[in-house]
Amino acid sequence: MMARRFLTATALLAGSAGAALANPKPWQLNMTPGVTEMSRQVYDLHMLILWICVVIGVLVFGAMAYAMFKFRKSKGAVAARWSHNTTAEIVWTVIPVLILVAMAWPATKTLIEMADTDDAELTVKVTGYQWLWRYEYVGTDVNFVSKLDRDSDRTRMLRSGLDPAAVTVDGENTYLLNVDRPLVLPTGTKIRFVITANDVIHSWWVPALGWKQDAIPGFINEAWTRIDTPGTYRGQCAELCGKDHGFMPIVVEAVPPAQFAAWLGETDAIAKAARAAEAAPAVAAAPTADAGASAADAQ
Repeated sequence: MMARRFLTATALLAGSAGAALANPKPWQLNMTPGVTEMSRQVYDLHMLILWICVVIGVLVFGAMAYAMFKFRKSKGAVAARWSHNTTAEIVWTVIPVLILVAMAWPATKTLIEMADTDDAELTVKVTGYQWLWRYEYVGTDVNFVSKLDRDSDRTRMLRSGLDPAAVTVDGENTYLLNVDRPLVLPTGTKIRFVITANDVIHSWWVPALGWKQDAIPGFINEAWTRIDTPGTYRGQCAELCGKDHGFMPIVVEAVPPAQFAAWLGETDAIAKAARAAEAAPAVAAAPTADAGASAADAQ
């Protein structure tokens, strides 16, 4: 029993640590590796291209600095006079082409994988509004709006007198980064997103997932994810969409599949019951209306 408790606590700590590292932090100087295979591929691609650029920069600026120092006018250097060198032109054309191909190959591979939404086990429709999100779990009655949480909303008001640093969740400052209802998703599951908007262009972005996708009125864009680590992952609208663009956060709550199935079943049952309750008065009123019409016809 003690061993089981220890393993459970260790797993929870590891999960919370992974979640903490996945979310961007103040003064963070690099991308997050994220919590999905795609986000890690994007991170690795970013680091590969960064170091290629660093090496090119060192070589180019090093050669410039050496040439300016070694062949400066004060030492009597005289510039050579020539206008064409076939060998040099071939070299400085072929080498950049090879570098670009070497960079494009893994980038294209990653982009193709990111676009492949086949074989998804769950589909979520995301709709952007000014200035909130609507989530619909396709195939169920679960459909809700997610908007800025009340604490952040009160604090942001002009002359509220409230301290943004006091808006916290579990010791983490969540001012303008928390919502009233998070998007709950299962871990270890391929999830397909269909993303659109109702008014203006928005962009759904959670850095820990490794991608962002524009939400455009009249268009459906697709994306997918498979989250490896349970946790809370935060994001924001990444497209200027009006005066409250900065108050449109996104929160994804990733939970184990069994916990998600229980949550979805319970939430779906509540949604179905609410819909049935709304439909009941209309059904009850229909016979009364029909009876009144029959009596009028009889007269």
